[in-house]
Amino acid sequence: MDQERPGFTDTPWLPDVDYRVHDPDRPHPPAVTPAGPVTRPPPSDATVLFDGTDRSTWVAVDGGDPAWPVEDGVLRVDPGSGDIRTTEPLGDCQLHVEWATPDDPGDAEYPGNSGVFLADRYEVQILDCAASPIYADGWTGAVYGQHPPAVDACLPSGAWQSFDIVWRRPRFDGDELVAPARLTAFQNGVLIHDAVEPYGPTTYRDYEAYEPHGPAPLRLQDHGFPVRFRNLWYRPL
Repeated sequence: MDQERPGFTDTPWLPDVDYRVHDPDRPHPPAVTPAGPVTRPPPSDATVLFDGTDRSTWVAVDGGDPAWPVEDGVLRVDPGSGDIRTTEPLGDCQLHVEWATPDDPGDAEYPGNSGVFLADRYEVQILDCAASPIYADGWTGAVYGQHPPAVDACLPSGAWQSFDIVWRRPRFDGDELVAPARLTAFQNGVLIHDAVEPYGPTTYRDYEAYEPHGPAPLRLQDHGFPVRFRNLWYRPL
């Protein structure tokens, strides 16, 4: 094993695979070259979360007004201001998100870091992997710390990219998990997850057990980089 390859060897083993959380030995996803981001207007039955002008569907994590600025039709992370959440919960849905990391990745270890948190708990990773590799389950598009993307469909630093996600929230009978969460995802039009099931909420160097919850807000992460977002919408399923 390359000693410089990032990862950890003291983290918990993941269920059903022979790898730890953030395992440096886990193979990186093979690269494919997408044609570009999938950019499409919302269909007639969609709920628009950001149309280039209006932040009224978002709040800061403390419930206040979001500090992220809107510039030239783009919602930009204000580093250090905290995550933002939708004002309304999302259940099962088809979700479209367009995003871009900074044009200049700088000298950060993991530049362009952010994330799309489904049901406020389950992160689909955003990162500039074109500039700096990371452990496989932290790759762009990963269900963070759990499921690497099937392929690396990243575009260069600063390029607009897209996620299209079909999300099914977990089901509970009282305190008992009846069915885990499930998601299918495309990055830039390329399939990266096919009905994968999170092991529970995502977190750094670990994963958490499921706890009962219903529909919950979508959250976008402030991880210290001015990542940009545009054209966010979802369709309830």
